[in-house]
Amino acid sequence: MPEEGAPPPQDPFEMFRRLWGNLGVPLPGMAMPTFDPQEVEKRIADLRSVEAWLNMNLNMIKFSIQGLELQRAALQAMRTAGEPPKKD
Repeated sequence: MPEEGAPPPQDPFEMFRRLWGNLGVPLPGMAMPTFDPQEVEKRIADLRSVEAWLNMNLNMIKFSIQGLELQRAALQAMRTAGEPPKKD
């Protein structure tokens, strides 16, 4: 987490780099196992926080897509309603 009063990082993935940088490995699945139960609990808590953040962002994206789809449908309905009736 950034220190209080510090500017936010320009890189949106800085949080992940800091999280995984502490493990000293490039990929999360390749972490060295630890035998310290407190360290395991800390890693689980950290990953749950990242998971919650990712789920929140995923839901925001889904809601944005749904909103745009509704907007598209409304625009199409208005365009169709504004057209003159077709004569057979």
